[in-house]
Amino acid sequence: MYPTPPELVTGTLLAPRRAIADFTLIDHQGRKFANADLLGHWSLLDFGYTNCPDVCPTTLATLAAFSKRLLAAGSPPPPRVIFVSVDAARDTPAQLQRYVPYFDPTFLGVTAPTQAIAAGFARDLGLAVILTPPPDGSYSVDHSSALLVVDPAGRLAAILAGPFTAAGLQADYGRIVAGST
Repeated sequence: MYPTPPELVTGTLLAPRRAIADFTLIDHQGRKFANADLLGHWSLLDFGYTNCPDVCPTTLATLAAFSKRLLAAGSPPPPRVIFVSVDAARDTPAQLQRYVPYFDPTFLGVTAPTQAIAAGFARDLGLAVILTPPPDGSYSVDHSSALLVVDPAGRLAAILAGPFTAAGLQADYGRIVAGST
């Protein structure tokens, strides 16, 4: 695959690539989203929540700029960006439908019961999600801010860590995709 693994600006290339455990989520249009939905195209998984005041919207805006740069360059085609909510109590499919396409209409939001994400999908991918209930009944959400690159075979290919820039993501994504052919 990679004669010499490429250096990445923002993350780590996984060799060998990791299979992703079976999962079932719900997309922002109320449809089932599972492993088969990752097949046939590159994907970027971005874990976050819609009430996030800073990192989540900034990352989605950077991903939108990155996608536009790839479209303008013509190659490689942009990955499918999937925003995985870690706050199912507040991030219903309807909430994700209002939030995620604001950044880019091609982006997809997915959710599931909180434990399916925190103790299942995110944990299986090596990401931390912590919901902390304070005494007043509200709660705080802490989560990993890494972006996960999934190859067209549905395997985890790279883990990218911020801070992110559109140019840095474009460089890394190009290296990852080029090394896969």
